Amino acid sequence: MGKRRRAIVDKFDRIYQLHQIFAGRRTPIPVQDLMEKLGCSKATVYRLIDLMRDFLGAPIESDPELGGFRYAPTPNGRAYELPGLWFTAQELQALIVFDRLLENLEPGLLSRHLAPFSKRLNELLHNKRLGLSEAAHRIHLVGIATRPASDWFRVLASATLQRHRLKFIYHSRSKDEKRERLVSPQRLTRYRDNWYLDAWDHQRNDLRSFAVDRVTRAVEQSETAEEIPSERLDEHFASSYGIFGGKANKTAVLVFSRERARWVADERWHPKQVGQFLTDGRYELRIPYRDARELIMDILRHGAQVEVIAPEALREEVRQELRRALGVYG
Repeated sequence: MGKRRRAIVDKFDRIYQLHQIFAGRRTPIPVQDLMEKLGCSKATVYRLIDLMRDFLGAPIESDPELGGFRYAPTPNGRAYELPGLWFTAQELQALIVFDRLLENLEPGLLSRHLAPFSKRLNELLHNKRLGLSEAAHRIHLVGIATRPASDWFRVLASATLQRHRLKFIYHSRSKDEKRERLVSPQRLTRYRDNWYLDAWDHQRNDLRSFAVDRVTRAVEQSETAEEIPSERLDEHFASSYGIFGGKANKTAVLVFSRERARWVADERWHPKQVGQFLTDGRYELRIPYRDARELIMDILRHGAQVEVIAPEALREEVRQELRRALGVYG
């Protein structure tokens, strides 16, 4: 980058820095203090103030007694903001990391829409001489059993944010059948590396969760979506274990071996779980649930390192599943 362009960028950085100083205080700040904070001469401070007044409309007033400056109170009482987009180096770092995380999380999902934003971010990074060009391969997310989001994700997202009803064809994995659904979308949920649409199903007159990758031919409707209170959504989708909805009505009691306890004690299986170390070094974990299917899968991945203590029905389901698995291996 040429010397002239670098000088312009540095000037913009100092203007932003000066704005932050004025915005953070009500009393005038002496010119000497401004020189120290900005790391520049008195002449440069005055030039920056003139630029902000003349070209950015900044309401900077001087105080003859202190020989300092501050933002004058505005008639409408609102704080003055710099026009356009201004970012500190730390804010740019956060934005570029977010951009890379989103691309790693779901490649191509919103790339077409975010391309101009990403291009502008990269230009700003280059101008500020921030060494973040390696962010793309220095931040790495590994998805396990990830299913690509449906091509209809943007339609679902638009209806959810705009609060419109949705009509789509849904292919259920469990029943292997396709049906047209009319729903009021409530929120999009990212769970275990896959997307789900939490919605009010107008045919079933109840809350349902739909795997986004099983949605096709989605059409955003003109009718306003039914609004379900957040408390009810949390009670239905978050109180029980896993992706299967419904209010939790049972509590699983699991005991992990001393060896496995060192890992499980630091894991979060459920927002309302209760865990404690036992006197022999094992770890007891209590988890609320309603539908045991997903819970059983998580229990089985720990093999002989975990025992289901209660309820007896869950203990029996795990026992039967282990017997069927053993039968597969003869």
